[in-house]
Amino acid sequence: MRGGTDEQGRDAGGDLEGRPGGRARDGAPAAATLEAVDTLLAAELTAMRRGWDAVAPAGEVDLLGGDPGDLPEWLHTLLAGQGKRLRPQMCHWGFVATGGWLGTPCHADLVRAAAALEMLHLFALLHDDVMDQSDERRGVPSAHVVAARRHREAGGHGDPVRFGENIALLLGDLAHSEADRLAHTLPAVMRDYWYELNLELIVGQRADLTGAAARRSDLAHAEAVAALKSGSYTIARPLQLGALAAGATPQQREVLARFGWHLGRAFAWRDDVLGVWGDHAVTGKPSGDDLREGKSTLIWVLGAERLRGEAAAAMERVGTAEALTSDVPLLQRALDEGGVRQEVEDRIAAEIEAAGSVLSGTTLAPGGVEGLLETARRVAWRSA
Repeated sequence: MRGGTDEQGRDAGGDLEGRPGGRARDGAPAAATLEAVDTLLAAELTAMRRGWDAVAPAGEVDLLGGDPGDLPEWLHTLLAGQGKRLRPQMCHWGFVATGGWLGTPCHADLVRAAAALEMLHLFALLHDDVMDQSDERRGVPSAHVVAARRHREAGGHGDPVRFGENIALLLGDLAHSEADRLAHTLPAVMRDYWYELNLELIVGQRADLTGAAARRSDLAHAEAVAALKSGSYTIARPLQLGALAAGATPQQREVLARFGWHLGRAFAWRDDVLGVWGDHAVTGKPSGDDLREGKSTLIWVLGAERLRGEAAAAMERVGTAEALTSDVPLLQRALDEGGVRQEVEDRIAAEIEAAGSVLSGTTLAPGGVEGLLETARRVAWRSA
């Protein structure tokens, strides 16, 4: 029934301006959810440290002791105060837009899901850096690079590169384990959704690796990888987790699904642009990384269609032992001059417009719609 609240503290419509333990949905700031997420993550990391100490051998850990320290301390360093918290923001606005109230048991479920997403994201970054052999993340050396350096400095036995990769993979495994621990007490419908989200992410990563190895240059593959690996677990799935926490109606979830589909594409394509032309000082990753790896992105597909001569030859070389140091800057220029960059920018703008149109005239809470649109603009035009 419209105009009331249900037994779980969700607004069922109407113009209520306040509620004990929360704020009216049109005035629910994302900052409140993000603060709660950070508080929960800090508590979980402290509990992890206690559990780790109870089973780990006594004494300072070999090679990693001091800096960066054992894996729980390292994980805390990588997580605390890092990143844009985009996935928790999407959770929040999906929750608020579908009538969720802050300070209720439903909001506590949202916070737990959002914290799990942050841990899952860290897992993905750690493993992705190993798979892509990325030397930097957020302007500092990647975890596998740090561990390899500590191995060399300590005169460790064996291959320092392999040691670094193995430690980074374990660090990612620990993050994934903690993400699952956070998610396991969620309501059953959210846990099922969590499993699907994880499966999509891994399928997307597999498709990314096999597509690059096979030199895929078809649009269908590039769009599928972007949706699975980037747009879905960053935008569409977090939105739906927020909506599930709020007890959204099927109609509300369908609107968010269409909005998330458009915004997810814009997010993934912005990632593509930053992976080719991003400013190292802003992104924290070397400019042109996606080109060095020969990633099968939308930009790669459009480049394969348009580039000729030396630029096409450079596309054949990148990601192989025959690559030249001049190939990446050559391709950056050729793709820009060939109109590829502008086409991707035009596609991003079109997706943002389409996402906004989806929200027009819906029954979603106006304050939630406003938050979704503002977040969409920041996602589409971000520089990092």
